[in-house]
Amino acid sequence: MTTTSHGTTAPFALARYRQGDSLRLGLVVRDRIRPLAPEDLGAPSLNDFLARPEWDRLAALAETAEGWMPLADVTLTAPVEPRQVLQTGANYRQHVIELVAAGLTNNSDRTPDEAREAAAKMMDDRAANGEPYFFIGLPACVVGDDVPLALPPYSEVHDWELELAVVIGREAFRVSREDALDHVAGYTMVNDITTRDLVFRKDMKEIGTDWYRAKNAPGFLPTGPFLVPAPYVDGSNLSVRLELNGDVMQDASTSDLLFDIPALVSGASQTMPLLPGDILLTGSPAGNGQHWKRFLRDGDVMTGTIEGLGTQVVRCIAEGVSGV
Repeated sequence: MTTTSHGTTAPFALARYRQGDSLRLGLVVRDRIRPLAPEDLGAPSLNDFLARPEWDRLAALAETAEGWMPLADVTLTAPVEPRQVLQTGANYRQHVIELVAAGLTNNSDRTPDEAREAAAKMMDDRAANGEPYFFIGLPACVVGDDVPLALPPYSEVHDWELELAVVIGREAFRVSREDALDHVAGYTMVNDITTRDLVFRKDMKEIGTDWYRAKNAPGFLPTGPFLVPAPYVDGSNLSVRLELNGDVMQDASTSDLLFDIPALVSGASQTMPLLPGDILLTGSPAGNGQHWKRFLRDGDVMTGTIEGLGTQVVRCIAEGVSGV
């Protein structure tokens, strides 16, 4: 199937867009969008639909001739309304190997090659015998790329992390890996913004990481622009690419995930039920600002693309600019 003009390989996708002061749900086909009312969905809301997605119903609507608008004429925003946001850390094999190897090289007498070999063995053992590492984000941070990313003035080291995000469909609670994909409604992309100098507590290092302060400023989860139905996406092998002002910073594949999507959905569901519309971020590949020693600045433009899910363009401004 060829890529459509809105950047997905699916015959249709879902999106949310602004209409005056309200937000509308829409069905996207190529370069057109049409509103979706509850009677079109067969459900009162997006999350109710995702609990029992009838993709054939929307496929039939995609063939109709009435009610379409040019996609370029509307302002898209985040395509999801999650009640919970779960995030995954240290989940790209090569990325984590590089980080661990650097630490081993700096703190032991191993050569770089020996350090990489040891790190690779550690990660393979973790994938075989370990568990995913989860933390939670605030749903209030989820915005569309129509909202500029306001960089808080309390730090100069705000960073990017483009990630594939799973959108939960049917409620998942203590599901097995074998059944996990039955609870996935679709996929979108999220740029998980992180303030690096707030990740670790300085006043009491024994506490460890502080993900609340490091990742939950307003707008720190730019999401979308599309929710692509799961039947049209193979989440196990998608290219993930982020450009900063036209320069490639991240370029990887989800085939490098240490814990794959079934493992993540199953693992996250063991503690708390995952609800329809929730998003589960799968982790960030190598190439963030910490690697490049280059962090986000006023005027930067990040262009994120995940194969089959479209393109997200996030513009950075200093907090306080243009009323932010």
